[in-house]
Amino acid sequence: MNGDINNAANQGNDYSVTLPRTQVNYGIAASVNSSQAGTVPIGNFSFVEHLRHFSNEYIHGLLFVACTLIFTLVIPAIVTRPERVKAMGGRFCKRGLDILGASVGILLSLPILIVVAILIKFDSRGPVFYTQLRVGENRRRRNRRYHQRSDSVDHRSRERRRDNNMGRLFKVIKFRTMVNDAEKKCGPVWATKNDSRITRIGRFLRRTRLDEFPQFINVLKGDMSLVGPRPERPNFVADLSTRINNYTDRLDVKPGLTGLAQVETGYDSDFDSVIKKVDLDLEYIRTWSLWADIKILMRTVIVVITGRGAY
Repeated sequence: MNGDINNAANQGNDYSVTLPRTQVNYGIAASVNSSQAGTVPIGNFSFVEHLRHFSNEYIHGLLFVACTLIFTLVIPAIVTRPERVKAMGGRFCKRGLDILGASVGILLSLPILIVVAILIKFDSRGPVFYTQLRVGENRRRRNRRYHQRSDSVDHRSRERRRDNNMGRLFKVIKFRTMVNDAEKKCGPVWATKNDSRITRIGRFLRRTRLDEFPQFINVLKGDMSLVGPRPERPNFVADLSTRINNYTDRLDVKPGLTGLAQVETGYDSDFDSVIKKVDLDLEYIRTWSLWADIKILMRTVIVVITGRGAY
């Protein structure tokens, strides 16, 4: 009878298959021998495997994030604003040259500076160094909002600066070359040739520019650069900005320990000499390059040795 049923089923469905009955054995995971699988048990990783895991999880991950940021932020900036990226690269290289040059300058000139300090102390009464307020880079010459709306209105009732000095104020450090309290009676005025206020050692320091060497500290602090327009006093900046065209444009960069105007001319003595220096400063800003800074530094060494343009 069973045979008839099976025959009838086979005739009705040509695709039916009869599977043999098999026996299935069930077990537990604990029965698996890890030594047979050829793997290392958890918690027994070697130092190399831990290091490889750390590298894959952290170092490679950080590199991926950094590359992603560069691709999404820097690459579009290079394509859309190449001049801005070039300017940022130039500022970075210039700052690197400042730090390197100021550090080397301090180390090489340290014995000379010690001798100069002793001579100043024996030559006249007063401190060895003196600080003077100067006007530095104007960091607010541009609007900080890069995507300023054309229909936006400035709702501030007043400028946030209490006093508009046209630049950031800082204290420049110099060796004292004049008698103590030289401007107590006459006030701030330019030094002139054969100025009676200049001391004997001070005349030598001004001729060799050694009085400027302590400003390496200002360069390291970031107040100044090795090369740039000389920083001027606030009262002179306020006066000259109203008398000389484009005078405040020289504040677009950091002031320098030396500059094109300094190697071409001497100290300021009158209004005409200031006009000539401003023209040279603006020419330096327009044609700036890292190689130009290096050439000015080399020319400065010649000025220090020969004392050209000083009094």
